[in-house]
Amino acid sequence: MDYGTASVAAITVVCYLIGLMVKTSGLDNKYIPAIVGLCGGVLGVAGLYLGLPDFPATDPLTAVAVGIVSGLAATGVNQVGKQLSGK
Repeated sequence: MDYGTASVAAITVVCYLIGLMVKTSGLDNKYIPAIVGLCGGVLGVAGLYLGLPDFPATDPLTAVAVGIVSGLAATGVNQVGKQLSGK
C-alpha cells in the first residue's frame, strides 16, 4: 500500500521553503505556521487536480487536509532542526 509519500514530502519541502522566505521577509514569525498551512492547502488541491502520482486524496476536502498537514509538518521539521542544533 502506497500513501503518496513522495507527493506529501514535495508539499512539505515547498512549504518549508515558503516559510524560510517569510522568515527573511521581516514578517512576524508567529504568522509562519498559518502561511505554510494555507500554502499547503492550496498545494494539496493543486496536487489533486494536476494529477500527482499516488497522491493520497481523491476529493478536494481531503486534498486540502493533506496539504495543510504537510504544510504544518514543515514547521515541525524546522523546530526539530532547532532543537537538535541547540539554538
